[in-house]
Amino acid sequence: MAASRRPAQYAPGIARKEAIMDAAFVAFGTVGYWNTTMKQIADDCDVTRAGLLHHFPTKEALLEAVLGRRDELNRARFFQDSWPPGRDGRHFLIRMVRLVLANAAQPGIINLFAVLSAEAIAPNHPAHSYFAHRYERTKGWIREAFLDLRAKGQLLPGVDVGTIDIDLVSLLDGLQVQYLYWPDQVDMAERFRAALAQVLVEPLTDEEIEADAASSTPQVESV
Repeated sequence: MAASRRPAQYAPGIARKEAIMDAAFVAFGTVGYWNTTMKQIADDCDVTRAGLLHHFPTKEALLEAVLGRRDELNRARFFQDSWPPGRDGRHFLIRMVRLVLANAAQPGIINLFAVLSAEAIAPNHPAHSYFAHRYERTKGWIREAFLDLRAKGQLLPGVDVGTIDIDLVSLLDGLQVQYLYWPDQVDMAERFRAALAQVLVEPLTDEEIEADAASSTPQVESV
């Protein structure tokens, strides 16, 4: 009987931890890591400083939790059935388009990563290693995807598989910044698909993307 009550006993603590991460998500994405204080986060989610430190003893730990949760959500929603990504090149690109579409519907996510990735260029930033690894990991998936596409004869002549990862990551980063300035003018997913159409023998179709979304059951809801 005690065991059956345990989840209910822990529920308030879990909800409080989620509320703290939500408040930190907004704060980090609005004013950056250095300009965010633990007191501000505690005030924003109506918990005491002691309550905040119980769950996250340092601001660095809280930052790691916020970034890690976003990666877990994206993996569960878009890549759970194809991990690691990149082995099926066309499938990977379809999922990337869907991820860009999902992010465009949640500007807070774009703001968080745009602010923190720029701020974390400094080697002493606590998220420096996270973003450096994230870029390398993403570029590795893109390279693997395009090697698969080339092996299947699905790339147009002249595509440089050795640098396409840098080109696409740079494009996505630039689109995100422009989207934050002009959200009504910049269609990130459309521009990303247009770039892919310049290298694929058969451009991705709306039907493929919609069919993939319909056949995928999200493991979690994005926040």
